[in-house]
Amino acid sequence: MAPITVAAVHAAPEYLDVDRTIEKACGLIIEAGEQGADLIVFPEVFVPGFPYWINCYAPLVQVPMHARYANTSIDMSDAASLRPVQEAARRAETMVVLGINEREGGSLYNAQVFIDERGNIIGRHRKLQLTFAERTLWAQGDGSTLNVFDTKVGRLGGLICWEHTMNLARQALVGLGEQIHASSWPGLSTLAGFSDTFDDQVEAMTRNHALTSQSFVVVAQNPVNQQVLDVLEAALGPQEFLTTGGGWSAIIHPMTPYLAGPHTGLEEKILYATIDLEDITGVKMFVDSNGHYARGDILRLSVDDRAAVSVSRTSGNGVVPMVSGDPDFVE
Repeated sequence: MAPITVAAVHAAPEYLDVDRTIEKACGLIIEAGEQGADLIVFPEVFVPGFPYWINCYAPLVQVPMHARYANTSIDMSDAASLRPVQEAARRAETMVVLGINEREGGSLYNAQVFIDERGNIIGRHRKLQLTFAERTLWAQGDGSTLNVFDTKVGRLGGLICWEHTMNLARQALVGLGEQIHASSWPGLSTLAGFSDTFDDQVEAMTRNHALTSQSFVVVAQNPVNQQVLDVLEAALGPQEFLTTGGGWSAIIHPMTPYLAGPHTGLEEKILYATIDLEDITGVKMFVDSNGHYARGDILRLSVDDRAAVSVSRTSGNGVVPMVSGDPDFVE
């Protein structure tokens, strides 16, 4: 495969405004396409922005903002919901990994949407485990969205924020042959208690994943701009825990050198790097986490990739119909 160009978006959304944020995302996709990008990765829940209020106010007063957030979510069953982004990807002839606040029924999910260069949605990943106050807002994803996609740029997977601490989730992607990893995060280094640690955590986790998965890692984060603070304080009053700035975006080689970045702070930009998947072959001569370094004779990982359901129906005679996802199913 010829070398390809990957891009990481370091930019803030138009906070809690879906239409304007999608418009901004489309502009960034077109810009990246003009620069020859084959893949562009956006920060966590870029549409419509990370719910920073969950860490800044008492839970009971957050309810109206939670409802507002639900009303700024993306319903994937609505074919028109991401059509402008799909069209931008098609025009730019670039793949897109977009962080969204997804809604299904009455539940919200923190998700990455994968769009190919023809504008087709090829899949999504829902965050498996929510961190700290996130558990008050989002539902957990399940194993059915822990995927690696075979694309024109190679085998592409992704995780969101502190999912990178879930070593078994990372190993699941390794086992699926991941070559390029979309690593989506919010900017949290300006949050009280994280200013001295968050960037170091992101660096440690993403460089570790690059080496232990033998994949190229594209890290996309947003800075916190004044618009975020204005929206929070207009809705919920003064707060003292979050300031402007932050964000940490980079593109990392499987042997862990930086190919672009890290870039931090309020300056918005797209980071670019040209990568050659053939480099992975050389790294695997040292360590192959899906081969000679896996030690399957000692260590094994079992992944349940069935969609979780809360209701199952029985047939008229009381027998539960078996489906191909069930462990006891026999064709």
